[in-house]
Formats: sequence, structure tokens, C-alpha cells
Amino acid sequence: MKKKAALMMAAMMAAASLAGCGGGSAETNQTEAKTEAKADESAPAKADAAAGGDTMTVAWWGNQIRNERTQAALDKYSELNPGVTFDGQFSEWNDYWNKLATAAAGHSLPDVIQMDYSYIDQYAKNNLLVDLTPYVEDGTLNLDNCSEEIIKSGMVDGKLYGIPSGVNAPAMVYNKTITDQAGVEIKDNMTLDEFREVCKTIYEKTGCKTNVAYGVSQEIFSAFVRGVDSHILFDDGKLGVENAEELIPYFALYEDGVKEGWYIDPGVFAEITSGSVEQDPLVYGSSPETMSWCAFCWSNQYAAFTSAAPETMDLELSTWPSFDPKKSNFLKPAQFYSVTVDAKDPAAAVKVLDYLTNSMDANNILLGERGVPVSSKVAEELAPQLSENEQKIITFINEVITPNSSTINPPYPNGTSEVADLINQLEEKVCYGEMTAAEAAQELYTKGNEFMAAKKAN
Repeated sequence: MKKKAALMMAAMMAAASLAGCGGGSAETNQTEAKTEAKADESAPAKADAAAGGDTMTVAWWGNQIRNERTQAALDKYSELNPGVTFDGQFSEWNDYWNKLATAAAGHSLPDVIQMDYSYIDQYAKNNLLVDLTPYVEDGTLNLDNCSEEIIKSGMVDGKLYGIPSGVNAPAMVYNKTITDQAGVEIKDNMTLDEFREVCKTIYEKTGCKTNVAYGVSQEIFSAFVRGVDSHILFDDGKLGVENAEELIPYFALYEDGVKEGWYIDPGVFAEITSGSVEQDPLVYGSSPETMSWCAFCWSNQYAAFTSAAPETMDLELSTWPSFDPKKSNFLKPAQFYSVTVDAKDPAAAVKVLDYLTNSMDANNILLGERGVPVSSKVAEELAPQLSENEQKIITFINEVITPNSSTINPPYPNGTSEVADLINQLEEKVCYGEMTAAEAAQELYTKGNEFMAAKKAN
């Protein structure tokens, strides 16, 4: 594999875009798969289309744009490979992981799944994913044009379990129509104090409120902790913070926001799906009371937000606020494509991964929705076709995040899904005034460490 950094891939794509055109958790509520299934690690023989004409099941989470593009790319594969058919299964984030855990328990996982960086370690160590290394070695899966460092992000204990779909970064999408109305300029790499002042001003001037990833907060919480002396939220068998006091500022955002009126009423989320782009208060709210001027997400979701937003709404990109933005910002593999141990024909499934990674037939349809394509060759060829909004993502990654970022945290260890659920529960209690920020921080510190230690002991 060529040793090119993720930045080089994105830079090449941006340069090609300029020449050709003239100018993206994980978040939360995951149920860990606990089934132990033994993966077949023997060197595979190359295979053609799915054996016996079996339908191959492919599952992913995402938004409507991703759903449509992914299904179209699979349909194109069927057209190019007669006899291969697909059962495409897509879900919202929370439902996806619950379904996957249920399928793992019944040894009925889809052939190909979309996997997240935060959970690839757990799924691999529970023997639910196929080691792709032999398929790279025998040429079934071509990674010649992929950054070696990015490919390494899909490895666990020296074995390759996931192929990154692209390069991604944390992003805050905001309603520039509202911020202009409030006379507020959103600068990149805001501190937490600056963000608070912006929230207050926007509320005072427009009545529009703020949502800080309510109900899907694991990643933003982790980024906040990174900004405190470069700590990590999840360590080996424990939380990576020194005391409960380090956790207070995060919960204080909710506590103070509700008391001062600028945080969105948590009751709004009872009627919508947390983590859904189409139902996010940024684009779904019908009045200032039910609207948020911003959404915490991933850079590759910008296109989905712009598609879901009303035509009168101007959306832009910025960074997540932090005590130290450079410590909090990072580049990450957008998602992974993985083959499960329940795949009927693993070699045929790997061919689909190769198609999604290297084929322009696929990527002319996918158009980088899952992040800057991991293949530098594909990124270069695709660039002239990208829309203005998609080009903004490349610029954001190259010019905003990359010069102001730190190394991504290791994949989350076992126990994180219980902690993520706890974060959401405590968040809700703080928003409803049932618990103070300090009390929530102490409970998270105490119970979070207990959850992590128990998982390590098991």
C-alpha cells in the first residue's frame, strides 16, 4: 500500500476539484454484541459472484441520501455481475446497532456491514468479523492506492477487519441565516466560553435555541474530555479522567442552558429520532422554541443536512467547541466496510468491498457521501463531479481540521455502550432539573468506572 497520509488524499481531491470545476459513534445507545463466533481465518480462494446465486445482505446506518446512493451502487454491481443480488438493509443509528446485536446472537449477521471506529475492536474481539488480510494478499481486495495509516485504523491485533470508506472529521453544522440575523459570526475552533456566549446572543436576538447532541452525546463528550489535558474518556478498564470535576463542564452546558433559556426543551426529542439528520432540530424545528441553530455531527453529514434543510436556510460548517480545540479536533476513518463471520460466501462479499473501494462505477454514484474516498485514485477522479457543498467538506478537512488537530483516540474498549447510555440518562436528568451538573458528573465517574472495570474483568 502506498504510504500517503489522509491529508494528501484530501489535498489531491481538492486540487483536482479546483482544476475540474474552476474553483463526515460512536454517538450512543449501542448494544454490544456478546456472541462468540469463531471466524474462519484460513487463506480464501478467489470466488466469483455469490455462490449459487444467493442474495447477499448488506446493512448500513445513515440518512436518506446515503440510503439511495448505496442501494443504487449495489444495483449497479448486480448489473455488472449478473446473478448477484442484494438485500439492502438500512436503519437509523440506534436501531442499526440493536439489530446487529440481535443478529449476532442468532448467528444471522448480514454478509457485509457498515462498521464504526468506536466498535470495531469489540466486534473483532468477539469473533464476529472476518480477517480481510488473506484477501488483500491474494489480490481479491486491492488497497494499492490507499493510505497505509488509514488502513491501519481498521486493524485489531494485527489483523484487518474493516476497510475505511473515507476520511471524516467532527463538524458543527450551523444555520447561517439565523447567525446573520443575530449579528453573530461563527469562527472556527471556538472555545467553550465563546460558544456559550454565542448561544446566549442568538437566543436573545432571535429566540432560536441550541442543541448540544442531546441523546447522542458520546462522541462530543469524548472530544470535550480530549480538550482537558489531552485525556481520553474511555481507558483500559476505567474512565480516562482523573476525577469527577473534569466531567462537570459538559453537564453544566445543559444545566446552564436550560436555566438561562437558550438550551432547547428536552421534550422536543420525545417526538423525534435522536441522531436522524432529517429530524434534527436544526432542520426539523417549526418554531424558534423547537429549533436549534446548530447540529453536532460529522463532516460527511453536511450534504445530508443541506439536502434536508428548507431552501431558505443557509448552512455552513465549523468545529466543535472545546477548552482546547486543537486537542479535541481529529481526523478519523468515516466508517468501515466489514464482512461478517455469517457471510454465506466471504470471498464474494470481499469483492463487494473491493468494488465500493476502487470502482468508479460505485463511486460515481456514492459521490463521497461517507467521507473523502480512501483510494487516492478514486478521490482524484471523482473530484470534478462534486457539488459545491461537497467541495466545502474537502476544504473544511484540509484547511480547518488538519492544521488544528491531534491524533485520534484508540478504538473504544468494552463497556463503552453502557457508559454511553448512562451519559444520555444523566443528561436527561440534568435537563429536567432532577440532578445538578456536579451530581451527574460524580455519578458518571463512579458508575462509569464500575462499568468499565466489570467489562475488563469479564
